[in-house]
Amino acid sequence: MADYRAPLDELRFVRDEVFEAEREWRAMPAMAELNAELADAVLEEAGRIVESELFPLNASGDAEGCRFESGRVRTPSGFKSAFDTFAEGGWCGLGGNPEYGGQGLPKLLTLAFDEMLYAGNASFALYLALNNGAALLLDECADEAIKARYLPRLYRGEWLGTMCLTEPHCGTDLGLIKTRAVPNADGSYAVTGSKIWITGGEHDLSDNIIHLVLARLPDAPPGSRGISLFLVPKFRVEKDGSLGEPNGVVCGGLEHKMGIKGSATCVMHFEQATGELIGEPHQGLATMFTMMNYERLSIGIQGLGLGEVAYQSAIAFARDRLQSRAPGGAVAPDKPADPILVHPDVRRMALDVRSWNEGGRLFAAFVARELDRASYHPDAATREVAAELVTLLTPVAKAFLTDRGFEATVEAQQIYGGSGYCVEWGAEQFVRDARIAMIYEGTNGIQAMDLVGRKLARNRGASVARFAEQVRSDLATSDDAEPAPFREAVERELARLERVTRALLERAENDTAALGAAAHDYLQLLGFTAYTWMWWKAARAARAGLARDGGDSAFYRAKLIVGRHFLERLLPRSEALERQLEAAAGGLMAMDADLF
Repeated sequence: MADYRAPLDELRFVRDEVFEAEREWRAMPAMAELNAELADAVLEEAGRIVESELFPLNASGDAEGCRFESGRVRTPSGFKSAFDTFAEGGWCGLGGNPEYGGQGLPKLLTLAFDEMLYAGNASFALYLALNNGAALLLDECADEAIKARYLPRLYRGEWLGTMCLTEPHCGTDLGLIKTRAVPNADGSYAVTGSKIWITGGEHDLSDNIIHLVLARLPDAPPGSRGISLFLVPKFRVEKDGSLGEPNGVVCGGLEHKMGIKGSATCVMHFEQATGELIGEPHQGLATMFTMMNYERLSIGIQGLGLGEVAYQSAIAFARDRLQSRAPGGAVAPDKPADPILVHPDVRRMALDVRSWNEGGRLFAAFVARELDRASYHPDAATREVAAELVTLLTPVAKAFLTDRGFEATVEAQQIYGGSGYCVEWGAEQFVRDARIAMIYEGTNGIQAMDLVGRKLARNRGASVARFAEQVRSDLATSDDAEPAPFREAVERELARLERVTRALLERAENDTAALGAAAHDYLQLLGFTAYTWMWWKAARAARAGLARDGGDSAFYRAKLIVGRHFLERLLPRSEALERQLEAAAGGLMAMDADLF
């Protein structure tokens, strides 16, 4: 059976010892009252509720799935009750604006909650993730009247938000959307069109569903420059916030999916539904990126959370499963065989998964800290540097975390042998649920193209250069806990990244396919560089912890062993990536299309 316990010790280590969160929060007036004790109380209660309410529904929700009945969607048994518990506890507004009833907690803290949610029940977590992103967009881009009418109810979980982007004919190319919005005499708009793959487009969890819909005005120019954004509720919302009549929002059915079956992925039709313009006309795509970038980091955390629950479950199995004897002789002579965890290849798989999980947790926390700095730090220069780092690393956070998360679930499944292929152990569900994270919110290939196109080539590598400056500035703060092998690895990987970056930019000047051919491998290389930096930070904190504890702490010793495994067994992949990037675009583009 699957097993999950919130990794509170890991989360505290990352928050308090690696990133020194309390010192960060004291520097930000909006967070000055937050401390480690309060953060612990939040996460301990979050862990308790995820373990007791959500995780028990994970396998049953997968088996039952959502049901489409007479135009309505029913979520799996227990989801509604669990959601009510979360809403009543204030969990829907954990990071929300306090002016409208949110709790205003920093991303570095809410990210840990997100990891627990995805580990405990990825399908359920998606309803909250889309709601958080919708609320963030409205808080940043809507007028005061809309914020006052909608945000308190989104934060209380009375209503839930969605994101309606793509259509049957266009996929990621949103410049091709056909949904239209015609002005009404009262200043509202009549929105007509169809959207697909809408997470939480219809369900029975909340009283209303608030759709954020991309559509075209009658005078819209062609392409992505002609897209506007509209707020379209399932039920009309009166000026006082009360619910009115149905609003011409119709669910056309559910997608039949490989995984996340407790998440309602819907086909949605808007039939002259009344909507309100959010932001400026024809600026909808830029406005929507506020939510899209939030969701990209959130989906990265889906990969991390699923990797963590897959690891915990596989290790529980490996401790109990008896098979063969250890290489050096029996370690359990009173039993007919030894637990499989004694075997080197099982340990290889287990350490691979744990290395990806712990490295991913560090990297995600770093991006979260920079988001907090960009939003709340009183120093303008600090905000600017943080914002640039977040912009550069958002596609990496989405793609590298989900690539590694899926890899982690597959390798954890392998630990079970044949049992991992059978439903009752839970491992195959984690694999299926993790696979979608590499696809939605912009496929990982799109993330890679965004990285090399917008974040690298557009400013001739300036953002990558400033990333390197931040790494070297961090390395300059050496102390007695300096972990030499980790430092050497960071210096080596940073030099590799800079070398590859220069070569790629030079090649792109004369080869139009150079960036596209390099995109995937370049993102992976930047991901490995960032993880190596994070492991240096973690090893440094672990060495300091051992010094404080007299060298007796099993937690810190294990941290250094896992980090060593990353350096020795996983990081060498970056050498292959450099070789692959040297190959340029010629081989990829050489074959005529009709030969495929």
